[in-house]
Parts: sequence; C-alpha cells; structure tokens
Amino acid sequence: MRPAACSSFLRRPVAWLGAALILAGLTGCATPPPVGAVALPPIPPGEARVWFYRIYDPSESLGTPYIYMNGAAIGVSEQGDAFYRDVPAGRYHVTVESVGVDLYQFQDIALLPGQQEYIEIQSLRSWVSGRPGFGRDTFYVAVIAPERAALQVARSRFSGGG
Repeated sequence: MRPAACSSFLRRPVAWLGAALILAGLTGCATPPPVGAVALPPIPPGEARVWFYRIYDPSESLGTPYIYMNGAAIGVSEQGDAFYRDVPAGRYHVTVESVGVDLYQFQDIALLPGQQEYIEIQSLRSWVSGRPGFGRDTFYVAVIAPERAALQVARSRFSGGG
C-alpha cells in the first residue's frame, strides 16, 4: 500500500470497523456456549452445586452486581449468563450487591451433599426511581424450583463453574 493510500484507509470509519471485527474474530472473542452444550463434571463428594443465573431482559438493569455466600464474593451476575459453584454442604446466606434493601431480598439456603440448588438473580429497576428514565439497580436473590430453573439455566450462556 502506498503512503497516501494508507492514510486514506486510516481515515475511513468503515475500514476501522471491519479491521476491528477481523481482529476480534482472530483473538477468540466468541460468545460462550449455552450451559446445555457444556459437559459438566460431577458434584464432588460431600459438596453441593449452586447455580446462579439471570434471565436476559433488556428492559431491566444491565448492571453486573457481585453475588455473595456468607459474605464472600463468589461471582458476578450478568444478564443471560449462568455459572455454578461447588460448595461444602451446609447453611448459606446468599446476597447480591444492590441499591436499597427490600423485604425478602436475600435468601438463606441449607444444602445437602449431592444437592443442586438454583438461584435466580432478579432485577427490579423501578424499586428505587425518581424522574422518568431514572432507576437504580435493585437486585433480589430468588430460589427457584429445579424443574423450572434447569430449563432456564440450560439456555443461558455458560460463564464458568468450580
């Protein structure tokens, strides 16, 4: 490419966009697979598996709050994603980073060895609001029945486990 042609290329936004897309493809910037397409390891002996997921809803918060079990951060909630944590059987207080505190916003769970529990992180952007178009990120922890949650998790993007 001649120097004049090169400077012309650099001034075209469409050329930059195309180059960025090619670079993203070459660097492995791909969407994670759905949970249903991932081979999952068995639950370790003496432990339970807790799934955390958030249904994609563009009308709700795009925030990415931390999720906590007994006060320790265990992951980040993102719309459309699901992940799991294998934890020792026992009692846990599950919370999520949020603006405002509401009744029944957080949950206590008791886990048995080999059990799977499903926790949906829900957003209620209108809970703390003011003028039109303004809302704060208020999140809730909801324990969901395995029959219902397993279907929702299977369609979610897999963002890890362990």
